[in-house]
Amino acid sequence: MATNSGDLLLMTTTHDDEAKARTLAADVVRARLAACAQVYRVQSVYWWEGAVQDAAEWRIDFKTRTELADALTDFVDGHHDYETPEVIAVPVVAGSAAYLEWVRAETARKR
Repeated sequence: MATNSGDLLLMTTTHDDEAKARTLAADVVRARLAACAQVYRVQSVYWWEGAVQDAAEWRIDFKTRTELADALTDFVDGHHDYETPEVIAVPVVAGSAAYLEWVRAETARKR
């Protein structure tokens, strides 16, 4: 296990449609804003428009470099149907040295 130097993030968004979530994930990876993305079903409970909502959504986790956070956020905002899409980032504190280097290498390639 290697300690990360703080240059990698796990960024997350959600979508209400699986096909659109998969398309967004592929578009972000194709743009080299993330090395990979994982799409999976979640059940979200949240406050929206004056009431508690309970809805099936598709969560997308992106592995990326910290310096790409603003660009990835802008990309999600520009390609998302939600009025206020979730985009949050969590620092990667440790991981497999080879995997962390792979994320760095894949997001450093030209878009």
